[in-house]
Amino acid sequence: MSKFIDAAATSHTLSVVAMEEASRFGQRSTDIDHMLLALVVSEQVAGQVLRSAGITLEAARDAVAGQHSAQLASLGISTGLPSQGRIVFHETGGYVWSDRALEVLKRASDGEKRGDAAAVLRELVAEPSGMIDQILQRLGFAPDLVIARLDEVQRYPALTPKRTIQSGRRSGAVGAFVPAGLEQVWDLLANPSRMSEWEPTIGEVALNKTQKEAQIGDQWTAHSRTRRSDGKLIRIKPEFQTQNVELVACSDETLIEWQFTYPDSTQADAKRVRIELEPAAGGTQLSISLKWDRNSNRPAHPIRGLLIRPLVRFGIWMQLSQLSGGISRAFR
Repeated sequence: MSKFIDAAATSHTLSVVAMEEASRFGQRSTDIDHMLLALVVSEQVAGQVLRSAGITLEAARDAVAGQHSAQLASLGISTGLPSQGRIVFHETGGYVWSDRALEVLKRASDGEKRGDAAAVLRELVAEPSGMIDQILQRLGFAPDLVIARLDEVQRYPALTPKRTIQSGRRSGAVGAFVPAGLEQVWDLLANPSRMSEWEPTIGEVALNKTQKEAQIGDQWTAHSRTRRSDGKLIRIKPEFQTQNVELVACSDETLIEWQFTYPDSTQADAKRVRIELEPAAGGTQLSISLKWDRNSNRPAHPIRGLLIRPLVRFGIWMQLSQLSGGISRAFR
């Protein structure tokens, strides 16, 4: 993957997760401490290094809160920190990076640096305010050890998760980390009634009350999401308001695959989402694959297909980002 794509993908993912974390405190300015929290749940090498040291999201949140309390106390301020609530980033607006956070992202892409999560973590450790240094100390992880472990892990490129997007086949795959146990994540992904919690196009799944456990080949009728998280209306053509959801593959707590079709459309393509799960330090590692199967009733336009391949590639990547983000957010 090119440096530009690495940097752009990392910046987008870290921005979303960091701003989600900031929203839990009612903050709009997203700072380097929120960036560190985003790195803790990153699927990239930086996240692996932090989690392998026993740093969980909850521990990191506590360390950040403790550092802020200590800073206020040093100024003679005894007022407590704002209480932590749920993530409201997608329901609100006005979020921006602080100047020093932007500087970290900029330095992570300077020169030969790739702008990936590892480069961002290196720059965070070296950030001149010392905030990240102190937070890591609270977590019992010396900053020098962070750099040493990054150096060690990055000697083995095979350990670095890869994103693959095939615009010609309209498919792609990404790795993702979820800060929850395997059983919890499986319960979310295998339960049709919870699909709206992580699948961005699903608003509600109509359940069969007599059915106790999903089996391969089972189908459900789902209603497409009609409102965004911020309450704004999503305009959907009538033929795309109803979806048919089918379980096409399932292996207990290791693999699940769902197919989504639009029964009221004669030309709509079918979407397949395949998710593989495995336990990991501090949570669960996912491999998420997305594929669009072409409807044979839809006319082929090969020339137009070639022209729009960059847009298709971006669209596939965004859909995968929304899927991975939705699954992770359900446990944060």
